[in-house]
Amino acid sequence: MPTFRTAPLAVIALSVTALITVPATPAHAQDSAASTPKQIKKAERKAARAKKNAELSELEKNGYNPSGQQTDYPRNLQNAQQRINAQKAGQPAPASAP
Repeated sequence: MPTFRTAPLAVIALSVTALITVPATPAHAQDSAASTPKQIKKAERKAARAKKNAELSELEKNGYNPSGQQTDYPRNLQNAQQRINAQKAGQPAPASAP
C-alpha cells in the first residue's frame, strides 16, 4: 500500500503566505472610476486574483506542477520558489534536490 507524506503545517503556512500578499496600494486609489463600495471590492478582488494567477504562473514556469503527483508537494513548491528568488536576486538557480 502506498504511503503518503503530509507537509508540516509550517511549510503549508509559509507557502500560502508567499502566494497571498496584500497589495501595496488599494484598488480604489488606483482606479478613480470605481465609485461605489461594491465596485471597489470587485476591483480589489480582480486585482488580487490577477496577482495570484501571475504568481502561480511564475511558479509553474519554474517547475511547480499543482496538478501533478503530490508525494513531493512541499519540496517541489519550495524548489520553484527558490528558483524564482534566485532569478530576482540575479544569482544562478540552485540545483533541485533529488
